[in-house]
Amino acid sequence: MKHKKAIIIGSGIGGLASAIRLKNLGFEVEVYEVNTYPGGKLAEIYKNGYRFDCGPSLFTMPQYVDELFEISGKNPLEYFQYEKLETICNYFYEDGTLFTAFSDIEKFANEAASIFDVTTEKIIQYLKKSKRKYELTSSLFLEKSLHKLSTYLSFETVKALMQVNTLDISKSLHDLNEDNFKDVRLVQFFDRYATYNGSSPYLTPGIMSMIPHLEQYFGTFLPKGGMYSIVKSLFQLAIDIGVKFSFETRVEEILVENEKVKGVIINKKMVESDIVVSNMDIVPTYRKLLPGIKAPEKSLKQPRSSSALIFYWGVKNEFPKLDVHNIFFSDNYKNEFEYIFEKKQVYNDPTIYINITSKKESVDAPPGSENWFVMINVPSNEGQDWDEIIDRSRKNILDKLSNRLGVAIEPFIEIEKILDPRSIEANTQSYQGALYGAGSNTKYASFLRHPNFSGRIKNLYLCGGSVHPGGGIPLCLLSAKIVSDLIEKDFVS
Repeated sequence: MKHKKAIIIGSGIGGLASAIRLKNLGFEVEVYEVNTYPGGKLAEIYKNGYRFDCGPSLFTMPQYVDELFEISGKNPLEYFQYEKLETICNYFYEDGTLFTAFSDIEKFANEAASIFDVTTEKIIQYLKKSKRKYELTSSLFLEKSLHKLSTYLSFETVKALMQVNTLDISKSLHDLNEDNFKDVRLVQFFDRYATYNGSSPYLTPGIMSMIPHLEQYFGTFLPKGGMYSIVKSLFQLAIDIGVKFSFETRVEEILVENEKVKGVIINKKMVESDIVVSNMDIVPTYRKLLPGIKAPEKSLKQPRSSSALIFYWGVKNEFPKLDVHNIFFSDNYKNEFEYIFEKKQVYNDPTIYINITSKKESVDAPPGSENWFVMINVPSNEGQDWDEIIDRSRKNILDKLSNRLGVAIEPFIEIEKILDPRSIEANTQSYQGALYGAGSNTKYASFLRHPNFSGRIKNLYLCGGSVHPGGGIPLCLLSAKIVSDLIEKDFVS
């Protein structure tokens, strides 16, 4: 292949991974990023001796990061290191129950059996079914384009379709969990996995019960240097193999002639390119960068996933009850999700997630202190009074945590920063501040996501959390792999 040029718009995880993969295919690659830093939603904050990861805080399936170094002929350990966490998360219930979810499957099942009204065997059986669903569907739903005929002309697809009744597509995740467990606390525990793709357990299909397998089988990890070290390492790898980056550079338009990409417009000047990969959210990609092009309205108008309200608190104290990952459950989970997805509001008793990397990375907080990343799920931005929501939610969060931990929390907070759906949208171009693009609250959601290519514009590709297969670090990395596989077929083969 003669040297061809690829332009990538945005340097989120998907954009970085696409740049690395395309460079390895022989393309000249340039990445344009409007911010001063790479990473998109995955950024970091330093303030008064505290360091916080801004975006994703859970790291699973590190093999997809390692693979990018391996295909580049580099040793991953020279760029990026991580440790497996023995404790995945601590779960606090309103009735005083504390459940520690261990990464070891047998230890996890034994602990669950000692806390909940369930047998060890029942837990193991549930996780085996979770694994089976993943194995049946990963090659179809996660690793290939759902919008290419070739995907369906494979043994793996036929095998999955023959066992479609075992995938629980036609019942909700909550109904599936209620069928499996009689302890409402355990149902709530497994319902929580719907939030991993920004959906409601009462609406998203039961096939999402594959998600626990990803956490239990592959493990949960903490990168050395925090989550942002994933970005730093991939950015350095991209630089080392010859990818070019232009920061503080806004792409104004994707230039299309005769239904084929010609390049992009930057500062009112054309930059030619053989292909363009947009790592921007799919909605602003069409609305802002493709004027005059008929947009796929059915995809763009899909309801958005949930967003997040995050408080970054520098806490001048240490809390032995807390680990790296902690969940304080709402006493009424159904109400919480009805508020998010039906009322488009925030419930007064939200489930609270706290991430504290200083538990393992002592440099992330001053001595005797902790860096609290405190998050609740909220609806995407549709013009709500976020200032009122922030004030009310802050009080409710502090009251709940103080009650469960047995000490007033607010006096220990010495610094604070806040991220809400408005600022998420402003900082990352994520439409309505949705974390995962379109929601996954129907059984057809995967098929309604925009594909990783344009059906109307030749040589235009798309990657990241707003297109197939979805949001979160592993899926964004898989999105980049799908894009490179499509481009390899189109240009290299």
